[in-house]
Amino acid sequence: MIVAMQEKATEEQIDLVIDAMVDVGVNVHRTTGASQTILAGVGPTAGVDLSKFEVFPGVLYVHRISAPYKLAGRAFRPEGTVVEFPNGVMVGGGQVQVMAGPCSIETRESLVETARRVKAAGGNFLRGGAFKPRSSPYAFQGLGIPGLELMRDVAEAHGLLTVSEVMEIAQIEPMMPYVDCFQVGARNMQNFNLLRELGQVRKPVLLKRGIAATIEELLLSSEYIMSGGNYDVILCERGIRTYETSTRNTMDISAIPVLKKLSHLPVVADPSHGTGRRDMVAPMAKASVAAGADAILVEVHPNADKAASDAAQTLYLEQFEKLMSELKVIATAVCRTM
Repeated sequence: MIVAMQEKATEEQIDLVIDAMVDVGVNVHRTTGASQTILAGVGPTAGVDLSKFEVFPGVLYVHRISAPYKLAGRAFRPEGTVVEFPNGVMVGGGQVQVMAGPCSIETRESLVETARRVKAAGGNFLRGGAFKPRSSPYAFQGLGIPGLELMRDVAEAHGLLTVSEVMEIAQIEPMMPYVDCFQVGARNMQNFNLLRELGQVRKPVLLKRGIAATIEELLLSSEYIMSGGNYDVILCERGIRTYETSTRNTMDISAIPVLKKLSHLPVVADPSHGTGRRDMVAPMAKASVAAGADAILVEVHPNADKAASDAAQTLYLEQFEKLMSELKVIATAVCRTM
């Protein structure tokens, strides 16, 4: 159930409604937007008489949420969520963000060159994997915590934020000092124990859509994180598995406007994994910005063909710089900035 308070509702009136909601057995999640406070009641609400809440002082309207995702639905934050990072960078506002870097953290030399060029081109995030879930047990698995230490050092030197994938609960605490945003990969989208733990963390989480997941399943996975009190969730469309074999995955561009309609959460597009082909990354990145993506997640490397992982989908730095200039034109056309 959603209880929307009037713009001038007092704290006393809001607390009175919260107490009444708790009394009927629901957990209350409060969010305060630009003009009003929204109270979301999660729990056994089917037998609750909503009309009793409509007469409380300061209440604007009350309605039952029919969607299975209560907190991720747009009704919880009609104006949309903006995830703000400590340095003031925002994902979900008027500016389209770019998160770029190697698939796997490798050497200081290559990471420094990548960070320098990403920052100069207008990016605000350095992405890189330290723990790599690979299909083959013999493939490069990442540098672990030493890799994260390296990425943090390089990112801070260039004024960048860090994004890296967490694979299991035991990695959350050791990663905390080194990442500004936890990434949950496609394989872990329905690792509900991991998602619950990330709900206790007060740090943004970038949640990737599973390889065969529906949009509803993605939103329900985000609900696991949000139900723990962490509302700074960023959704990511990274391609799904279909019958098509021309690309590694099928980049579902239509998912972006659908997610923006159904949910208040920011949406990121990952054209690198979405296509698995270097020559397809730029067209899909531009299409994603045109479709309303709040950020682009892309893999870049100084020597892309020799990258330790996912070389075929990794851009050379020169290609990335060209893409950035093209994305700025697209962003302007859809009334955004970069």
